[in-house]
Amino acid sequence: MDLFIHTPLQQEWLGRLSGKGDSFRNRADGIDKSGTFPSENVTELIDMGYTKITLPSSYGGEGLRIYDMVLLQEMLASYDASTALSIGWHLSVVGELFEKSLWEQGSMSFIAEEIAKGALINRAASEAQTGSPTRGGRPGTTAVKQGNKWVITGRKIYTTLSPMLTYFVVSAWIEEKMTIGQFLLHRNLEGLRIEETWDTMSLRGTGSHDLVLDHVEVDEDQLVELGTHPRKVESPLNAWLLHIPACYLGIAQAARDYALRFACEYTPNSISGPISQLANIRQLIGEMDLELMQARHFLYSVAGAYDDELRRGRLETELGAAKHAVTNSAISIVDKAMRIAGIRSLQLDNPLQRYYRDVRAGLHNPPMDDAVLNKIALSAIERTTGPVQGHIK
Repeated sequence: MDLFIHTPLQQEWLGRLSGKGDSFRNRADGIDKSGTFPSENVTELIDMGYTKITLPSSYGGEGLRIYDMVLLQEMLASYDASTALSIGWHLSVVGELFEKSLWEQGSMSFIAEEIAKGALINRAASEAQTGSPTRGGRPGTTAVKQGNKWVITGRKIYTTLSPMLTYFVVSAWIEEKMTIGQFLLHRNLEGLRIEETWDTMSLRGTGSHDLVLDHVEVDEDQLVELGTHPRKVESPLNAWLLHIPACYLGIAQAARDYALRFACEYTPNSISGPISQLANIRQLIGEMDLELMQARHFLYSVAGAYDDELRRGRLETELGAAKHAVTNSAISIVDKAMRIAGIRSLQLDNPLQRYYRDVRAGLHNPPMDDAVLNKIALSAIERTTGPVQGHIK
């Protein structure tokens, strides 16, 4: 990763994170096997100030940008993917919120103070009947005005980081306004509860449980966004979602490192040295490293382009393409690592089987592969023939 470190601040934060490497790696297997949330890891990240790295310095944060976040998140994911993806959602919500000034100033200042003190935040948008919010479905969760209060009722799924979230940004349909509103809810509100439903084969420690809202009452000013809210930025792009491919790239790097060590150390009695001398093993090692280079150069190039305001407006499909390319490359790299280790990679005490399960979750994080490829195709067609009418998103 040295090639991608550009600033002393990046180097400083990478050094601070590396100090957590051994302890986070040692906890990763237990987190996976028990399916428990990595509370100890997250607490340590809060204590070291990591959870405010994407908060602007003017609000008491570190003011790191997309490229910086990607660099740090990749390293963190190589230690424990559940911890990285969980905290990545918090970092991305904070980053987008302040980059685009999505809320009124009073609400922005309030949440900045909370984040600076260690509060965690994430959006709660997915629902069982509508699927991913990126598909455009209307939420079944409703918000009804009663006097000077909003009453919110519904259920959200896949609420990552829920065991330690301080605030939930909840999407709800407002019938009287015929639009979607976003409400800032504190976890201690009456009628709000977490139902522990997250039991998957991948990323078992993200705590992506259901958020149940049973007639939760909030003040008027907790409606922080409306569907018609004029975004105070020209670009609708959300590059903060690049924390997602960064996570899977970190998993791939961890798998590659394990497989390489194995190849250099394993010496069966059928040959006179380690298996790294075998042509087929070297082929796999070379393919892994080539894919890592390609994925990393693509991801960091796109992140750097977004951070450069002069180039940001030229990005069309690259953000989604980076997620698609990096995630699928990560899956391929882990597969090759397992081929090098052979049957040992299937043993439950071997980290490769965890990497294999975890990395596949990337296929189900937004944006989805089909949506990315469709957007790339439409962009190419429209540049050739003009706007496409009546296409299916």
